[in-house]
Amino acid sequence: MNTATQEEWIEPYKGYQYQPRPMTVEAEEQKKLLELCAIDPAVFKGCMDPAGFISLAIQEGVRNRIHANGTVNMINRVIQHRQMKLGEPLTVTGEILSVEEVPRGRVATSETWFSGADGKPALTSRRASLRPDASRVGTRGAGEKPQVVIEDVTRLKTIKSYTLTPEGVKAYTGPHNPIHFDPEAAKRGGFRAPIIGGGQGVRFLTAEIWKRFNPQVLDMDIYFRRPIFWDDSVTVMVDEQNGVWKAIGLIRDGKVHTEARINQLA
Repeated sequence: MNTATQEEWIEPYKGYQYQPRPMTVEAEEQKKLLELCAIDPAVFKGCMDPAGFISLAIQEGVRNRIHANGTVNMINRVIQHRQMKLGEPLTVTGEILSVEEVPRGRVATSETWFSGADGKPALTSRRASLRPDASRVGTRGAGEKPQVVIEDVTRLKTIKSYTLTPEGVKAYTGPHNPIHFDPEAAKRGGFRAPIIGGGQGVRFLTAEIWKRFNPQVLDMDIYFRRPIFWDDSVTVMVDEQNGVWKAIGLIRDGKVHTEARINQLA
């Protein structure tokens, strides 16, 4: 992937727009990433995994000179407006919606749009990410904390557990954000060890959703509450009410690390 040099990076600002670009997700590309997560690619029945677009949206920012170095996902809304077939041509563009100063640095909110050949939206990814200030390591506070989605872990239904490895996380992540593969960069960001990218964790959630529902439309608000380290084990758990999945999350030691409110599943 062609990216800007260090001298060409720009600081994100409200209203900054990405250049439209044709792109697609090929079957082999998705297969490789899913297998690194110990997920069977056949789960998605030849369609694109919407969780993959979290990383693709970040990479699109990088292509447009917004660096991802040391940034931490906080909130991501993913709306799959329709299923997308692997290899289908798409057009991607995006915009920085806001930049807010917080005690730990700055929070940038962006929205990235993926459209089909008909020009209609296929998927929307809206992301709020913390851009830590190295001089403020140890400072708490990254803006207003969103309302908790999963209030009682003991009421959740256990679906499946996954164990991460440093080797798998490094292979999945690629070279764009050392906080996911460089222990020293992780420490500078205030973490004991490298953390997985938010999109990698969400793949565990969408895989279980697809096994059960294979949805045409999916709308989720995803919250990254606690870091998941590259050597952690996590369990997918679901808030199921009368056969309806209201929320889904990654749980470790009885605590919610990633949680998603399911707004629509059709």
